[in-house]
Amino acid sequence: MNRRDLLRTLGVLGAGMIARPSFATSQLFRNTSLTWAEFGPDFQWGVATAAYQIEGAWDKDGKGPSIWDTFTHTKGKIKTGENGDTSCDFYNRYPDDLKLMADMAIPNYRFSIGWSRIFPEGTGQVNEKGLDFYDRLIDTCLELGIEPWLTCYHWDLPQALEDKGGWTNRDVVGWFTDYVDTITRRYGDRVSNWMVLNEPMAFTALGYFLGIHAPGKKGAGKFMPVAHHATMAQAEGGRVIRANLPKAQIGSTFSASHIQPVDDKPKNARAAARVDALLNRLYLEPALGMGYPMETLPFLKKMEKHIQPGDMEKLAFDFDFIGLQNYTREVVKRSLIPYVRATMIKPHKRDVPEEEITEMGWEVYPEGIYHLLKKFAAYPKVDKILVTENGTAFPDEVKGDSVPDAKRTAFIQDYLGQVRRAQKEGVNVQGYFVWTYLDNFEWAEGYEPRFGLVHVDFESQQRRIKDSGLWYRDFLKGK
Repeated sequence: MNRRDLLRTLGVLGAGMIARPSFATSQLFRNTSLTWAEFGPDFQWGVATAAYQIEGAWDKDGKGPSIWDTFTHTKGKIKTGENGDTSCDFYNRYPDDLKLMADMAIPNYRFSIGWSRIFPEGTGQVNEKGLDFYDRLIDTCLELGIEPWLTCYHWDLPQALEDKGGWTNRDVVGWFTDYVDTITRRYGDRVSNWMVLNEPMAFTALGYFLGIHAPGKKGAGKFMPVAHHATMAQAEGGRVIRANLPKAQIGSTFSASHIQPVDDKPKNARAAARVDALLNRLYLEPALGMGYPMETLPFLKKMEKHIQPGDMEKLAFDFDFIGLQNYTREVVKRSLIPYVRATMIKPHKRDVPEEEITEMGWEVYPEGIYHLLKKFAAYPKVDKILVTENGTAFPDEVKGDSVPDAKRTAFIQDYLGQVRRAQKEGVNVQGYFVWTYLDNFEWAEGYEPRFGLVHVDFESQQRRIKDSGLWYRDFLKGK
């Protein structure tokens, strides 16, 4: 979910933000009187989490190490020196956490499966205890009236596969499809909604180009094969799910940021187009049968040496829905930095008020999600869109049993207002999942940023519903 490091470090690539223009802010569109019913009876409301970020039990019951276990156990890799060994202890506490979710009237739960919990070595011998855990998790969801939405891959590649090259190794496509085949056959009788990958732009660039996420590899030489193999796996994974579960709803999720040039000069407009091609189009357009956006972003042509005959035809898959994940916008101008030839400046250096900057250093810009929904809907092959992640981190203060977090509540309300705005203009957006349910291990940032609707005391493991969670509960109950 973390794009701050990608966007800030893209100075290496040449992507970025610059002085804030005087655009009208989306606060003008805020509507705090929205009700869930306005979005329609088929609109899906939920929350989202990821396995590594909440489960803990990193070496329990036969689980093998993932690249994130290795990465977080390596000194200097995580800002706070922390790891996800225990995190929210969801592996042991899931019955209570799901009961709390039901009490909050949350009807849909998006979660991921830890690949190395199923295949400790990535392939080969399956771990029955790992399969059993997700059986129990899914069954408990259903018993409580919560619909499970399953993400196949949320960044935690088995370390044993990374030792063989990981996503740089073309064999990863086969390893991945074997894994997807196993979990769809096991859980497909109870899970109807599947997502193949979570944010391929994030895990490929952060993990294999910039090296600031697991597995910590760097350089365009690593990124190019990884980008192609991830795109292939996205489509092949979809085909496996379709073959095993013909009635399932299948999607994949894409991180996206609304991109704006600093002014109307052609050179800055072209810079913005290049950044858009990298951040928003690189993985989506191949899935739609459009190929890679090499014409807009020429440095992607370096990928051609990794493309084998027949590959391009295999990149497309007819997804039932596209998962849009948005948190902020980016404002760009041209520069001479290599690859993308654009430059970025942090929000606080472009006169964004402090109250509009989140703990992740992102600008609060709700109107961005409106523009992205319109942009995604303009693709002829995009039929249905779900917002599969949206949320924010602000510093929380526990006061007794309560956690007042008015900024988070306002953030969700403002973004929902923009989702509804797009929907009223004809965009077929049919879902909204808050990131995230529980405060968790926020990747390279450790435990400092808190995105949860539910506060977690990581020492005592006590849960407290924040005011934003209480608001979401009442919203879903129609109060």
